[in-house]
Amino acid sequence: MTKPFYITTAISYPNGKPHIGHAYEAIATDAIARYHRLAGRDVRFQTGVDEHGLKMVKTARDRGVEVRDFANEMTPYFITMCDVLDVKYDRFIRTTEEANHAAAQAIWQRMKDRGDLYLDRYEGWYSVRDEAYYDEKELVEGEGGEKLSPEGTPVEWTVEESWFFKLSKYQDKLLELYENNPDFLKPGGRRNEIVRFVEGGLRDLSVSRTSFDWGVKVPGDEAHVMYVWVDALTNYLTGLDFPDESGLYAKFWGEGAESVHIIGKDIVRFHTVYWPAFLMSAGLPLPSKVFGHGFVLNKGVKMSKSAGNVVDPMELATRYGVDPFRYFLLREVSFGQDGSISDEALVTRCNADLSNDLGNLAQRTLSMIAKNCDGKVPEIGASTAEDDALTSLLADIPAQVDDAMTSFALHNALEAIWRGVGEANLYISEQQPWSVRKEDPDRADAILYRCAEAVRRLAILARWAIPSSADALLDQLGQGDDARDFVALETPLKPGTALPQPQGVFPRLELVES
Repeated sequence: MTKPFYITTAISYPNGKPHIGHAYEAIATDAIARYHRLAGRDVRFQTGVDEHGLKMVKTARDRGVEVRDFANEMTPYFITMCDVLDVKYDRFIRTTEEANHAAAQAIWQRMKDRGDLYLDRYEGWYSVRDEAYYDEKELVEGEGGEKLSPEGTPVEWTVEESWFFKLSKYQDKLLELYENNPDFLKPGGRRNEIVRFVEGGLRDLSVSRTSFDWGVKVPGDEAHVMYVWVDALTNYLTGLDFPDESGLYAKFWGEGAESVHIIGKDIVRFHTVYWPAFLMSAGLPLPSKVFGHGFVLNKGVKMSKSAGNVVDPMELATRYGVDPFRYFLLREVSFGQDGSISDEALVTRCNADLSNDLGNLAQRTLSMIAKNCDGKVPEIGASTAEDDALTSLLADIPAQVDDAMTSFALHNALEAIWRGVGEANLYISEQQPWSVRKEDPDRADAILYRCAEAVRRLAILARWAIPSSADALLDQLGQGDDARDFVALETPLKPGTALPQPQGVFPRLELVES
């Protein structure tokens, strides 16, 4: 029996509106969740926002509003982003929820009971933008000699009383985790970076603040609020109703489930060093996998407000369509590496793959069926060697896609599907049913049947990436809602099925000057 599948995005800081990175991660995680649902797995998908932390406090202060009001204003933008981009989550979590406070305090108490928390004085460098502490040796020098974090963000010297977590105690246990579970962190390059970081020695981690009170109160010491990453990481368990260890938690966490965190490469340390150490201390199971994806660049350049090259994902989706936007990000960006986006690249890729390839195959096939077959699925007819070759090629694609998706190579999965699209287009061009019909109508019908069946299979296989468009194709093939998962791949089109009047699903995109 296949294990239940729990997948999460990182939770976004709503100190500004969603950017292309938020959209990319949400779309990719949604695509993975959809794929596993289509494969018949019991899937739970969670996303949300991290409303605590000094970053939120400072942004709200700069705007002259209460931080809670600021969070209530900004969080809906992230919910809207998911709605617009067809991201179908099971739970949207906010760290300010009482449930998350209770879960974070429960984990804190477990770590304290283990003897892994102690009170001391913190003096060191802190990046508000990263919500991260850095050692002196990690800092880099910026223009003018200012000190910056490894991510290039400003740091400030911080001195205050703090609770500390005995992170150093878990150094050997973490190295053992990476050694015994090489798939815990992917891609491999990220794993190597983290191993080197931990091998370099771990210092105990400051896990509370007293300079502000926007956060989860420390149990028994309410002058302190928890370091934002403690309650932020706990969100993954809060969404499963922890500290209640029955129900959702029992189903989707631990040995009986597969749990995957999809995150940006800039926060790998928090998810693969701090988070597993917290869980080890609390005596709780670890996630199965953490995957650190790359950044989406604007024409190869990192986006920033100062550079004036920030891409608004909502504008792009509105300009060119949600499914083309989804398809471009999933197909063009090698998952795990940095990728680049531009209007020109999106239009070129989507016109080639969606309009010219899959769209043209579907439109030619369905238009000929409407015209020559009384609008009904034609008879299968006798099979030729060319027919068998196409059928065999299409039958091999699901396994290729599954291999790619198991490795989180989303781009390779789509490449495998579009190889099928290309072969089906080659088949119809070579078989020429429009010409064959003049001499052999039955053979023309057989060709069209196989083309329609190819469109059906390819649409089902692509539903996780372009859900609305794939469903529009399946609508035109007379397929019900119960005939659209991967099990349905083995139930071919039924001759004689009445089909609606065909309509183009992938209009050609025109470049819009932004």
